[in-house]
Amino acid sequence: MKNLINFLIQYSVVFLFLFLEVISFTMIVKNQEYQKSIFLSSSNSAVSGMYEWSNSVVEFFKLRAANDNLSEENTALKNQIINLENKLSTLEPRTKDSIHFRIPPEMEYQFISAKVINSSTNKLQNYITLNKGTRDGIRPDMGVISDEGVVGIVKTVNDKFAVVIPILNPKIEINCKFKRSNYSGPLDWSGEDYRYANLKDIARHVELALGDTLITSGYTSTFPEGIPVGNIEDFKIKESDAYYNIKVKLAVNFRTLSHVKVINYLNYKEQKDLEKASEEQNN
Repeated sequence: MKNLINFLIQYSVVFLFLFLEVISFTMIVKNQEYQKSIFLSSSNSAVSGMYEWSNSVVEFFKLRAANDNLSEENTALKNQIINLENKLSTLEPRTKDSIHFRIPPEMEYQFISAKVINSSTNKLQNYITLNKGTRDGIRPDMGVISDEGVVGIVKTVNDKFAVVIPILNPKIEINCKFKRSNYSGPLDWSGEDYRYANLKDIARHVELALGDTLITSGYTSTFPEGIPVGNIEDFKIKESDAYYNIKVKLAVNFRTLSHVKVINYLNYKEQKDLEKASEEQNN
């Protein structure tokens, strides 16, 4: 208490000055119409600025929820479109008055929408965590894509979450092909730049051009044919080399990735069981 009294005595002049300033300002604003209007205008501007800031914060969180809903709706619409396209492309006459659909088994797949809740791009072995798991129908070895192109492959899953190995991980290779020539080869990541990967095993007789588009080959059950992978950024070959050294700019920007689609290949188990049985017979 004694220290407080000493503090007030020591700074009494300052407090008196501030008190008189407040009184003077109040009297000026109260008695002078011009100053009063300026004060009210400034106050309104400050208050409106605060309201605008608070509304921006609220809208930001609403926007995140809207994006999640749009992703779910987009996935549902995409599933419907795929189903209709498959039916239209495989329409066959059965009798004079009836028709039936015979969809190729490799085209029977659906998408499961998911949100990226954790990811990395600056490590040698990067991973992505999704907010969906087994209760949503996700299992290991499912392909993962975004609206831009191929993302990676599901590695492990529990009830609520899934961990994806993206293209930005040397542990996986994505089999892809040139859109204009169908020549295929494996794509892997060297661990350097998250924007680029390398295409291997492309023989020197294959005609290449900068900007050529790469898509999934459809040779595996992970990805259907035709999903964008990237474009040729650069390619080189020496006189003594049999294969090109090809640099590919990836279609997906992994630094801004927020929503993905997991590919549910409906005939996965049936195909794998048959392939396994065939291998066992050969052994």
